[in-house]
Amino acid sequence: MSSERRTEHIPPGQPRARPGTRQIPLTPPAWLLRGLRPSRTPVPWAAVVRAGIAMATPLAVGFALDEPEYGALVSMGALSGVIGDTADAYRMRVLNIAVPQLFGAIGVALGTLVFGHGWLAVGVLTLIALVSGMISSIGTVASVSGLLLLLNAVVGAGLPLPKPWWTAPLLLGVGGLFVLALTLLGWPLRGRQPERAAVAACYRSLADALEAAGGPAYEERRLDVTQALNQAYDLILGRRARVHGRNSSLVRLLVQLNVLVPLVDAAPAAHLSGRPLPPEVPAAVRELGRVVEGDRTRAPVLELPPPVGPSERAVDKALRYATVLVHEEDPDPYNVDDRLGRPAALRVRAWRAVRDMALSGASWRYGLRLALCIGLAQSLVSLVPVERSYWVALTVTFVLKPDFGSVFSRAVLRALGTAAGLVLAAAVLSEVPRGWWDVPVMMGLAALIPAFSVKGYAFQTAAITPVILLLSDQLNHQGFDLIRPRLLDSLIGCAITLVAGYLLWPESWHTRIGDRLADAVEDSARYVERAFAAADTTEADRAAARTARLHARRRIYRELSGVRSEFQRALTEPPPTGARAAAWWPLVVAVERIVDATTAARVRVNHGAEPPTPDDVAVVTAELRGLAEGVRTSRTPEEVQVAPLSAGAENSVLAPVHQEIAAARAIASEH
Repeated sequence: MSSERRTEHIPPGQPRARPGTRQIPLTPPAWLLRGLRPSRTPVPWAAVVRAGIAMATPLAVGFALDEPEYGALVSMGALSGVIGDTADAYRMRVLNIAVPQLFGAIGVALGTLVFGHGWLAVGVLTLIALVSGMISSIGTVASVSGLLLLLNAVVGAGLPLPKPWWTAPLLLGVGGLFVLALTLLGWPLRGRQPERAAVAACYRSLADALEAAGGPAYEERRLDVTQALNQAYDLILGRRARVHGRNSSLVRLLVQLNVLVPLVDAAPAAHLSGRPLPPEVPAAVRELGRVVEGDRTRAPVLELPPPVGPSERAVDKALRYATVLVHEEDPDPYNVDDRLGRPAALRVRAWRAVRDMALSGASWRYGLRLALCIGLAQSLVSLVPVERSYWVALTVTFVLKPDFGSVFSRAVLRALGTAAGLVLAAAVLSEVPRGWWDVPVMMGLAALIPAFSVKGYAFQTAAITPVILLLSDQLNHQGFDLIRPRLLDSLIGCAITLVAGYLLWPESWHTRIGDRLADAVEDSARYVERAFAAADTTEADRAAARTARLHARRRIYRELSGVRSEFQRALTEPPPTGARAAAWWPLVVAVERIVDATTAARVRVNHGAEPPTPDDVAVVTAELRGLAEGVRTSRTPEEVQVAPLSAGAENSVLAPVHQEIAAARAIASEH
């Protein structure tokens, strides 16, 4: 046995075992502890205030008009808006709140029409569940829209709502629009502030990465840069879909975001050089971030030490270029280096999304899973007298959302969160008299929803449960008697989801980390081919090649970001799925290093290094494709074989890429 020590790769959130210690049998499993550990995400205090006002005001108006049921329905609509109020940009907030409200109104209208119709209601809700599940695969707004479509349909089919049938959709819509109105109050003063803040955050995170270059903290800082760029790109592209390039503020944001690209490209080269950058470099980038945020009182003075080597020359040139453009007063709207591109028209993108959904096997599978569970839940409560039976289907809908996280862990966490929420609800329903006292109580309980939602699913469930019970009490006046049925129905819904939505679908037991990681490796091979292709003859061709390389690299980093999200989701699964997911972590890091090394090689060539030979490029791409094929065919990363390094490649600019691929191969073969 070799005496060589191996580096231990420990995934984030994975506890390190102490030698010679045994785990106490009564200790909760690691996957459950991860779900119960509160996130460090800061509390959105503005959303907290909006939630309290948005949900308490309708109740107060209802009591003042002696129509508490109507006030409760408006508050229910406001609850949907509060849950969907998660975007930063105001235009995205309109989409995140208004579009789901429309689908929710359709759902409650359909549910009201089949209320009390027995098996007809079962069939209609099952069909709605199929549609809801399929449209959830389109994107974030579509996912929330599908959720509200099904949730409100279940409520309409399970509760005797006011007549005529359009009353409930109208009241729920008013509640959602009230949240939207509160959200948009700051638009005239802060209309473009979220986009500007997102671009400035890119500068700050890049400054942190450059400061950490050459040290052990760089990898984590690089991930922060990727996340910041993803958010900024999403916000800017969202505006660009509706605003054309002549808008001066949009042009400035485009210039300030585009000019970061050479600096982002140069960061991996600076890190791989092994030498820390002069402190003036990250300080200058932070200064540019303050200018982006609106502080234009500082003069564009840049004092940097002379660069040493190709990596520092790349950083120096990119930083000086960024300084000039960030301080430019009026960028030419017709001469913007549009590295982002313009999205297609909304009608075209909607048609593409619907077409992809209809042809996607994953969309059909999830829709069928959700339809099966909802059909079983509704059939059960139709055959067996279950008090407050619509809560069973509500629980199924909330839990069976794979795009929100692990189905298994969500079922367990929902049961725990519901139990915790019932403790608070029991105190409220037993001690607070029905009437005006419900208004301040609702204000306090509603404020907990956005505060707890960012901490985790169990915390969100614990905050939403007493709010729903208090609103339900306004409609049926059952008071404390709601507690026991709520817990029983939640447990039944969790059980149906675990059996019919999890255990009966073997694909739920496995992660997609391997497939997604293999896609990223294959894209890396194509990126190497693009990055070191034969030089183009015309300036237009060279510009097109640069843009293609940028888009390819951004796609790879987005894919790797998705792999990390999939990895974090899989860690919350019980064994053996969680344990298998943990085995992928070292290879995920290795692939990220391969992409960084490739970017660094391209930067070095741009600043004087000898370009690689076509043979070296062919060897690297063959190695990457071999690694991708091995990853794709393995359930866990074991015995992945790729081609050996080519002779003489040690002096090539691609030598670091060779080394990273060899490291990935070694990591894979360790398992």
